Amino acid sequence: MPDSGYPWPIETTRLDNGLRVVVSEDRTAPAVAVNLWYDVGSRHEPAGQTGFAHLFEHLMFEGSVNVAKTEHMKLIQGAGGSLNATTNPDRTNYFETVPAEHLELALWLEADRMGGLVPALTQETLDNQRDVVKNERRQRYENVPYGDAWLRLLPLLYPPGHPYHHATIGSMADLNAADLATFQAFHSTYYAPNNAVLTVVGDADAAEVFALADKYFGGLAARSDIPAAPDGRTVPATGTPAVETVTADVPAPRVYVAHRTHPFGDPGYDVTTVLATVLGSGRGSRLYQRLADGERIAQPDLVGAYGVDLAHAPAPLIATATARPGVTAERLRDGLAEVVDELATVPVTAAELDRAKALLSTMWWRQMSTVDGRADTLGRYATQFGDPARAADRLPGWLAVTAEQIAEQAAALLGADDRVILTYLPEETS
Repeated sequence: MPDSGYPWPIETTRLDNGLRVVVSEDRTAPAVAVNLWYDVGSRHEPAGQTGFAHLFEHLMFEGSVNVAKTEHMKLIQGAGGSLNATTNPDRTNYFETVPAEHLELALWLEADRMGGLVPALTQETLDNQRDVVKNERRQRYENVPYGDAWLRLLPLLYPPGHPYHHATIGSMADLNAADLATFQAFHSTYYAPNNAVLTVVGDADAAEVFALADKYFGGLAARSDIPAAPDGRTVPATGTPAVETVTADVPAPRVYVAHRTHPFGDPGYDVTTVLATVLGSGRGSRLYQRLADGERIAQPDLVGAYGVDLAHAPAPLIATATARPGVTAERLRDGLAEVVDELATVPVTAAELDRAKALLSTMWWRQMSTVDGRADTLGRYATQFGDPARAADRLPGWLAVTAEQIAEQAAALLGADDRVILTYLPEETS
């Protein structure tokens, strides 16, 4: 297995209008992945416009100047391809994988909705997609047990006014209050070629992609006044835990313990990633061994830990466990906190470290094994760090982490005095 985290060629260019184009040729199969990252997510949303970035993930499939409503999806799927889009606090991305002979179709479709959505956006379409987002909020966050945990954790981790204080689903009040012109202005501001990275991976050479990108995107005007995202990298320590207890329609007590660490992309976050894997990934992790298998206070399939890869503020490390029948929330919370605390005092063994690195290596190469996985990764590094080739640093960064670094980070950042604790209690225990 290559030592580099990205052993494929990478070529880049920038069009006159500022669009960055990244190409990684791979002739293994006659397919190409097209991935467009826009540097706009919930952290960019001004006050009163929360949820706008996520809503546009929906609106971008609802027609543009030369493409009828839902036609983008029909054309890609009719050509044998697949497509989707996602939004997170840092960005919005749109992606499709198609047979190589349909690369030009995919690029034309993406260019048309980059430059042609606003003239085609109607009040009817806006109202319809607002309703879709409302239903999504109900189905994913409000009407499922523990579904609003992320909505609650973010305000506990980041103070009011911080760009990560609110989730991408946003406020329904904000979405309802905004008129059509406000949404059109949001799209015109952020969906500009100089605020995007186009990545193509697969059976296409760079010269061909660069020419097609210029053909379809080159005539779109740059935006000179894209607002800078607010700076969230400094979050003052409070010196006291942030605690919230929720009584809800849930089947068992559940506890989340969270801490702010380092931004994704910083060397310190590589340590966080390995630490989280040691702490809470799978049956060999400390949380599973102690709480599920040892003390038997946590449900085996509902215990774990993970980092959330946010790039523009200290990213959260979250550990969670759900109680077995008869176990109180207090007992579960104490057990979870004890395992987290011991990361600073009980050294990570060589076996634990080797296991964590093996899991992360497998995860990384699984992502890199597909053209769409590689396209998304290169788009991320080009957008967030200005250089797609930095993707090659990620796996070596994880493999270089030491047990001493894990203990140092745990002691410095995972203390009880700056901890977030979110507890869910079943209604009958209130």
